[in-house]
Amino acid sequence: MTEAGRHRYLIALGSNRRLPGIGSPRAVLEAAIAALAEEGWHIEAVSGWMASAPVGPSLRRYTNGAAVIAGDLEPAEALASLQDVERGFGRERRGQRWRSRTLDLDIVLWSGGAWHAHDLSIPHPLFRERDFVLRPAAEIAPDWRDPVTGHTVRQLAARLS
Repeated sequence: MTEAGRHRYLIALGSNRRLPGIGSPRAVLEAAIAALAEEGWHIEAVSGWMASAPVGPSLRRYTNGAAVIAGDLEPAEALASLQDVERGFGRERRGQRWRSRTLDLDIVLWSGGAWHAHDLSIPHPLFRERDFVLRPAAEIAPDWRDPVTGHTVRQLAARLS
């Protein structure tokens, strides 16, 4: 359970580009966790990192992981906070979809169930199909439930195995 006014989010992290001054995609993800904490998020859990093939036109392999973060922000505000962190790592949201990027932070699930707005859907619409999201998520949040299917993250990950 969460404290009153405190929300928990399961986020997916990904990177497939080096960042000058930080280094490899793995180092970028580790720095992103620190940046989230600096942004005011309480970091409850972080998965191990895994390599994955790119989705879409990018040719570079990704480093992916997941984190459970907590804070007082509602989903729309949480999205804005995550996008601020992405911008701090050089992320630009224009041009071709699924291209290489220094940092990608996606809200997968949150403690409040389903949420839909014009620029955000929780649960993430594609997370059930993505091993690079479900495997790290199952490591740190195996009992979180998908509010649409009722399945746990562990069950969803097992279906992809």
